[in-house]
Amino acid sequence: MPPSSERYSIAIITLEEEMFREMRRALAPSFRATLASTESQIKTLIDDPDLHGIVLDLESIGDQAVDGIEVLQEMRRLRDDLIMVAITGSTSSELPLMASRAGADHLFYKPVDGSELRSLLLETLGKRALQFEGQWLLQQVEDKAAFSGLIGGSEAMRKVYQAIEAVAGSNASVVIRGESGVGKELVARAIVETGSRVDKPFVCLNCSALPETLMESELFGYEKGAFTGADSAKPGMIELAHTGTLFLDEISTLDHGLQSKLLRVLQERSVQRLGGRTSKKIDFRLITASNDDLEDMVRKGRFREDLFYRINVVPIVVPPLRERASDIPLLVEHFLRLYCTANQKPAKQLQPEVVEILESYPWPGNVRELENVVQRLVLMSDGPVIAAQHLPQQLLTSSAASQEAILIPEEGVDFDAEMQKIEIAYLNAALRRTNGNKSAAAHLLGLDRQRMKYLCRKLNL
Repeated sequence: MPPSSERYSIAIITLEEEMFREMRRALAPSFRATLASTESQIKTLIDDPDLHGIVLDLESIGDQAVDGIEVLQEMRRLRDDLIMVAITGSTSSELPLMASRAGADHLFYKPVDGSELRSLLLETLGKRALQFEGQWLLQQVEDKAAFSGLIGGSEAMRKVYQAIEAVAGSNASVVIRGESGVGKELVARAIVETGSRVDKPFVCLNCSALPETLMESELFGYEKGAFTGADSAKPGMIELAHTGTLFLDEISTLDHGLQSKLLRVLQERSVQRLGGRTSKKIDFRLITASNDDLEDMVRKGRFREDLFYRINVVPIVVPPLRERASDIPLLVEHFLRLYCTANQKPAKQLQPEVVEILESYPWPGNVRELENVVQRLVLMSDGPVIAAQHLPQQLLTSSAASQEAILIPEEGVDFDAEMQKIEIAYLNAALRRTNGNKSAAAHLLGLDRQRMKYLCRKLNL
């Protein structure tokens, strides 16, 4: 925001010079307004780093208001930092929502009330300044809440970070426990990256990804002629991990025969290829992961007890995402930046109600599911703001708000007061979705402007 002695710079894009002069007079106490009526003038203003906002007359672009919507969307893509207000003389019921989706902060109908426009611009500029300050603060928080590729500042994740730091410098075997999708491989990588074997091989093998017939040769390697098709010798994953780290994901899926062979390798610190006659001394650190209850598998005879005690020297439990919902905004911000950059899309932000829905969803697929949802939102949403309608249906139907039951106590309720709560909830939801644009909110709710104004006054919104 500029010092109080200076004025904000606003571009007004219109072909109506009289309207421009009226708006300039109304805005003059706080804004320095510049007229742009040609393509070159618009381009020059868009490139001006000192510009604070744009007022776009939709009918001044092309033959109809929808042509102006396309220009608005392109300007928003180029300058996400600007306040953008659209004005129109069209009575199309679809226009408010189109303008909001294209990136307009507000939509005004002609004739424009200059003093109302000035007040709204000042209010929006203040909110935008806080928003960008908040994004900067969020980046600082994310930097402090990250650990070697892992993101999260919750108490549960801080315990994981402490465990990683405690074991990183040793050669002790580690079992990483947690549900599918929580990021067990990331934890394994963090152990390696902060340990003494950081510059040595890091070999990963998902034990559930291969059938038993192939797992043995993949893990232990084979000599030429060991079986049909073995035309040349091949080292196994254990050999490839020599001097480094071997990460076995889903170790609980190994059959008893392979469990016995792995135990022998850990006991003797040597490996013998299939078809081989000699063993090779090997030096590696073993990190394993599982989403199964290994203790229960030991009790049921499905996992060797002696192997369990060999690998379970230090257990690290990674919490499911539903138990660290406070980390969801940080993760979402990280994935938004990641996929906007990867897909060459302008920066996007979530409406507050979207964050609330994401925080209330149980995330059975954990961080992996959240990442997939954010990637989809980046690809499927056109504008700079992601709203609730962009979310997959299962998130909307599973959110806590949609599952609330109506419970009437024995003493009864104040029906009018309860109905007023519902009105407030719907109005607030519509206003959030349209970034405070009351005309667009009225359209979403199927209300005319007079009814909308009455309700907002009645409910102090």
